[in-house]
Amino acid sequence: MLLEFTVGNYLSFKDNCTFTMEASGIKDEPAGNVVAVENGYKVLRTAAVYGANSSGKSNFVSALRTMRKMVVDSVKLNDGEELAYDPFLLSSETEDKPTYFEMVYLNDAGKRYRYGFEYTLKNIVGEWLFVQTGRTEKPLFIRNTEGIGVMEKDFGEGVGLEEKTNDNRLFLSLVAQLGGEISKRVIAWFLSCNVLSGLDNTGYKSLTKKMLLMGLPHGEDARHFFQELQLGFQQIYVQERDFDESRFSELSDTLRRSLLDALNGRKEIDVFTVHKKYNKKGEAVGEEVFDLLERESSGTKKLFELAGPVFFALQAGLVLVIDELDAKMHPLISQHIIRLFNDPLRNPKNAQLIFTTHDTHLLSSNLLRRDQVWFTEKNRYEQTDLYSMMDIVFPDGSKPRNDSNYEKNYIAGRYGAIPYILND
Repeated sequence: MLLEFTVGNYLSFKDNCTFTMEASGIKDEPAGNVVAVENGYKVLRTAAVYGANSSGKSNFVSALRTMRKMVVDSVKLNDGEELAYDPFLLSSETEDKPTYFEMVYLNDAGKRYRYGFEYTLKNIVGEWLFVQTGRTEKPLFIRNTEGIGVMEKDFGEGVGLEEKTNDNRLFLSLVAQLGGEISKRVIAWFLSCNVLSGLDNTGYKSLTKKMLLMGLPHGEDARHFFQELQLGFQQIYVQERDFDESRFSELSDTLRRSLLDALNGRKEIDVFTVHKKYNKKGEAVGEEVFDLLERESSGTKKLFELAGPVFFALQAGLVLVIDELDAKMHPLISQHIIRLFNDPLRNPKNAQLIFTTHDTHLLSSNLLRRDQVWFTEKNRYEQTDLYSMMDIVFPDGSKPRNDSNYEKNYIAGRYGAIPYILND
């Protein structure tokens, strides 16, 4: 489970900002939103990030995506290739300074790992991996501009590889590639952390299609999910068929043959919904089959496309991050998805959902505790600050109460992170 993520000198984040999924010591409801795990940790199942447009919400998600991609793809880098360096550009203090990423998480055995790195356009200038069992945290390796120091007793898999690491490559990646068990498990955790866009989610529908086609348990959960939401259709089913060669008819013969050779043996999966057909008296007289991707609404298509990642995360106990969860979606449907993750019965493997949103109704729906609500806000220098409702202190020294009207207070600007509109 994800415990903390820190980002600094990346896009609108000038200074290091830390987001945490560790629960605060408050007695807010719903109590089931908190998971008590090994070693005394109490971890949140879900968290929402609010903020005005251009306040840094999507940059926060982008930072998570970029760190994940760098960890997973570092193995593919050639010596000298540029890194995904996109620093804060509106301060002379950050020019050519490294970007900072750090992730803290619990693995399935209850061990707490802290892994991070700093980098510029072409160099990893710092990297570290720590492990904690019980109350003691110890380093496995530490890298800086002078070299890499490996703890031989606890991270023997990295011994002898210190000088073989390219300047632009993560040491963790090299050790994993050469068979290191600890490093492979760390990278596997990053692979299990999926970051999606709620605005452009067409790339995820293949997972939902395969899930339904193969009759997997989480595929049946998705079918039940569609039924619960009463989207207008009675059934949903998928059908596999050969690729339609006619779609390539306007291409050159050489390119068409090349594509067909590449697709040889592969299948396409179509998705259909079944609707009732009625007569003038309102009586059901038959059924009509729709191609989901052609005839259903954009909201229904988004739900279908997100269903695969959502139910795969619930089934496997993964971390799922969605930017703009509420886009094209009715507020009640957003609430239903959040409830799936907050419900210990529907989420027995403790998957986590982190999402950005503008849906203020969630604040008055009794779905979220105070420590599950986060905000992004830019200051006059266009630097993003990331803070929790638990961090807010009012001028009189008080903090937000658990019986407050969060939605009303947020819209009134008591928590910040709202747009200011000038009136002429």
